Amino acid sequence: MTDVRTEGLRVSREVPASTMSGYPMLLVLLAAIALTVWGALQIEGPREMLGIGAAIGGVLILLFVACGFYMLQPNQAAAITLFGDYRGTDRSTGLRWVLPWMIRKKVSVRATNFISERIKVNELRGNPVEIAAQIVWRVTDTAQALFDVDDYKAFVVVQTEAAVRSVGSRYAYDDLEHQEEVTLRGSHEVVNSELRLELIERLKVAGITIDECGLTHLAYAPEIASAMLRRQQAQAVVAARATLVAGAVGMVEMALDSLSQKGVVELDDERRATMVSNLMVVLCGEREAQPVVNAGTLYQ
Repeated sequence: MTDVRTEGLRVSREVPASTMSGYPMLLVLLAAIALTVWGALQIEGPREMLGIGAAIGGVLILLFVACGFYMLQPNQAAAITLFGDYRGTDRSTGLRWVLPWMIRKKVSVRATNFISERIKVNELRGNPVEIAAQIVWRVTDTAQALFDVDDYKAFVVVQTEAAVRSVGSRYAYDDLEHQEEVTLRGSHEVVNSELRLELIERLKVAGITIDECGLTHLAYAPEIASAMLRRQQAQAVVAARATLVAGAVGMVEMALDSLSQKGVVELDDERRATMVSNLMVVLCGEREAQPVVNAGTLYQ
C-alpha cells in the first residue's frame, strides 16, 4: 500500500488493484459444472474412480471460481484487501473476478447530496442565528475513505456542522448601514465559496471532495427574531426618509431657481422660506396635502 507519513499519521493512497474480467472465469465455471456432471454420471460405471475424482475436482473448481465473482456498477469501486492489507481499488465496471481469499468492500463514488441540520451560531456581532447548508460531495480516494476515518459518511456530517459554525461566526448576519461589508445574508457567493474551501480542507483527510455547497436556511434565532425585525424596519425607514428628504431638497432648489430665472415672481427671504416650508410638507408628508385658499395677503 502506498502511503505518506505526515506528523506521525499514516495517510492511505488509492492504487489500482490487480483484478480481471469475470467473463473468462465464467467459462471456467461452466466447464467445472460440466466436469462435475460428467463425473457424477461415471460413478456407477466402469470408470467409477475416474468419475469420483472428476466430480470432486469439478466441485472444488466450481467453489473456487464462484467465490471470486463480484459486480461493479458505473461510479462504483471495490477496495481489495488481503489478510487486512490493502491491495488496491478496482474501478472497472461489469462482472469482475479476484482470488476468493481477497476481501472486496464496495464504495460508491457517485455525487451525494446532503442537507445539514439547522444549527444555532453566534455571528460576528454575537447575535444568534440559525444556519443550514446543502453540500454535494463524493469520494475521490477510496483508500482514505475506508482506512483513514472510522465512518466517512458520519465524518462528512460532523465536519459540515463544524465548517458551518466556523464560517457563520466570521461574518455579520446583515448590515444596512455600510452596504459594503461582507455579510451572511448579502454576500452569498463569497460565503458559499469560503464554506466550500473550508469543507474541502476538512474532508481531504477522508478522500472526499466538495463539488457544490451553499446555505439553504439563514435566519435570526427565535429569541431575538422579533427585536431584529423591528431594528431592520427602523433602519429601512431611516434610509427611505433620508432618500426622500434628499430628493425633496433637490426639487425645491430646482423650483426656486426656475422661478427666479424666468422672472415669474420675485420672492424675498420670508416668502422664499414660506414656499420652501410648503413644498417640503407636500413632498415629504406621508399623507396628501390639503390646499388652503388664502383670500388675503401672504402676511395675513
